Amino acid sequence: MGLTKTQIFDERQNELAIIFKVLAHPARIAILQYISSQKACICNDIVEEIGLAQPTISQHLKELKSIDLIIGEIEGKKVCYCINLNKWKEIQTLLNSFFDKTKFNCC
Repeated sequence: MGLTKTQIFDERQNELAIIFKVLAHPARIAILQYISSQKACICNDIVEEIGLAQPTISQHLKELKSIDLIIGEIEGKKVCYCINLNKWKEIQTLLNSFFDKTKFNCC
């Protein structure tokens, strides 16, 4: 496999690329929408709500946790998830900055 040469891009570009990569799956978007619409941490409801198998949901949750967008607390044998508001706001700021700096001067 070839090198991605991420070192030639600045920290913000690499960070945005990682965020976009994690958010690039519709199941992860659905999980985030579901978790963010609840008033409490979510445990087993995600599988029922999204309609995917438990191992698949677990993999998507792992990806979302990899960028700290969600956090989980262990309650007995269950792990309950909620949005990490600090990271949510940080990502929102990064995305706003990215889009705000875009200039449209196309044909």
